[in-house]
Amino acid sequence: MMIKNPIHPHLADAYKEMGKHSTIPLWEIYHLLVSNEPKPMGDPNLWRYSDLRPLLLDAGNKISAEEAERRVLALKNPGLERPGIAQTLFAGLQLVMPGEIAPAHRHTQGAIRFVLESTGGYTAVEGERCTMQRGDFITTPSWCWHDHENTGDGPMIWLDGLDVPLVNFLGGKFAEENETDQQPIFRSDNASVATYGTGLRPFNGAEQKPYSPIFRYPYDRSRAALMEMAQGTIDPYLGHKMIYANPNDGGHVLPTISAFLQYLPKGFETTAWRSTESTVFSVVEGSGIVRAGDTEIRFEESDTFVVPNWTAYQITADTDAVLFSFSDRAAQEKLGIFREEKPAA
Repeated sequence: MMIKNPIHPHLADAYKEMGKHSTIPLWEIYHLLVSNEPKPMGDPNLWRYSDLRPLLLDAGNKISAEEAERRVLALKNPGLERPGIAQTLFAGLQLVMPGEIAPAHRHTQGAIRFVLESTGGYTAVEGERCTMQRGDFITTPSWCWHDHENTGDGPMIWLDGLDVPLVNFLGGKFAEENETDQQPIFRSDNASVATYGTGLRPFNGAEQKPYSPIFRYPYDRSRAALMEMAQGTIDPYLGHKMIYANPNDGGHVLPTISAFLQYLPKGFETTAWRSTESTVFSVVEGSGIVRAGDTEIRFEESDTFVVPNWTAYQITADTDAVLFSFSDRAAQEKLGIFREEKPAA
């Protein structure tokens, strides 16, 4: 590695000799590795559903789900050189047309799905069909078999979120195709919701894994819980916000990805704050404005927007708004590196 514009130019000849032995003087690059605080990676950005839906449907007429493996429009952050909506996260809008099956596979990257549009269909995860209705939140943990089928009469579209950049950076990417398009089903439909979604869990026989045993979080239940919480005091930074939790330990749904549901009453404006997590938002209900750094974004129902790490932001609700979001907070908390900054409200 050549040191361009060295801080100590009188050592340039010595640096050339060091380079011949695959070494670099740390004192010349220390400022690139260690700093007083992080820099945002990527830009705040909005993807309008009204713009992307026609593109998805056009793709649906030109390439099948089987041909594409996964018919997804990947959301690329304009401030990043490589694919990804954030430094550690991938996001995209996926389409399955009526009667189609997106074939079964599995991979070490963990995934979540948030349903934007559906007249009937499901994701099968580890032998369980998880119904997909608008607002439902589906998890696909690492190395779990999953396939998708649209049993309705209209397009089925959802927001995909994966930890692809993080897993790939760590060098742990593996994948496997199933021998058949659909995996064997050996659990009743939505069994994980019935078993764990009531606040109770089996006393014996429940295998503890590093992810939530619930694969589907139905929107009607989640929204009802959120509205019940909204009867209490509102948080100046978050509005009313809940975590999709692992019922075994109260932790996040996946080891690498956290997910949230948030309610902002009409006219409410959050106090600006920032954290080291990168967060992707999907607008379930309502409209409003997010101010992230120097960027102002006006959002509407089904739009997607991202707030990069260490970027101060505030959200104003023009109407009653419900926002789904996911972030890399789970991984950061496990690594002990998560930080947040909340000025006095």
